[in-house]
Parts: sequence; C-alpha cells; structure tokens
Amino acid sequence: MSRGTPVPETVTLHVPFRVVKRGGRKETQLPEGAAQPRRTDSTLVKALARAFRWKRMLESGAFATSAELAEHEGIAPSYMTRMLRLTLLAPDIVEAILDGKQGPEVTLARLMEPFTVEWERQHLDIVARDR
Repeated sequence: MSRGTPVPETVTLHVPFRVVKRGGRKETQLPEGAAQPRRTDSTLVKALARAFRWKRMLESGAFATSAELAEHEGIAPSYMTRMLRLTLLAPDIVEAILDGKQGPEVTLARLMEPFTVEWERQHLDIVARDR
C-alpha cells in the first residue's frame, strides 16, 4: 500500500481447515494437498512404549503371565492383551508413528481393532482402510 491509499478497517482472511477429534482431543486438519506439519501423536507413542515395555517384562520372566502383569500394573487383562498386540505392528508402521508420519487415519482406536499380523497386509488393514 502506498501513503495515499487508505488502510481498510477490516481485513478478512480465509483459512480452510476443519476440527476433528483424534485420540480424545480436538485437532485442526488442513485440506488435502496442503503441507501437513509433522507432529507425533503422544497417545500412540505412549501406547507403543507401554506395549513394548510390557512385552520386555514378560520375555524377561519378571512375570509368568500377562494376567499377572496386568494385576501388577492395575489394569484389566483384556486391555493389556489388546495393547500387547501393538508389538506385532510392522517395523515401518512403528517407525512412522514415532516420526509423526503415520497419517491421520492411524489412531489408537484403529490400532485397538483386530489387524493381521502379516506385515505386508497391515498397510491395507491399518493405513489404507479409509483411502
């Protein structure tokens, strides 16, 4: 603007986005094609960390059964077994989650649903299901 141009009183800026619930919290989602900032999903990362920690505790012999470990941790055995399934995820999916590159369709709720243990097919079951 030059000195002779009057400054408008109101400026309207249109930013296309929508608010979605993800992991129990609200998050903004940009339209397709817009550059998405990489952000790790702390809920997924914590779930993976717990699952691998519990697996290590079972494999070390510190606890004889997952039910015994669940009692020690103060959680339901069924919840523990669902969480332990996360240790069966393909390494590239785990890496994508840790790097924040997993995409909006990969949520803890989705990972709690049954999925195949075959790594090649997990991409169809987990990552590409909504595409």
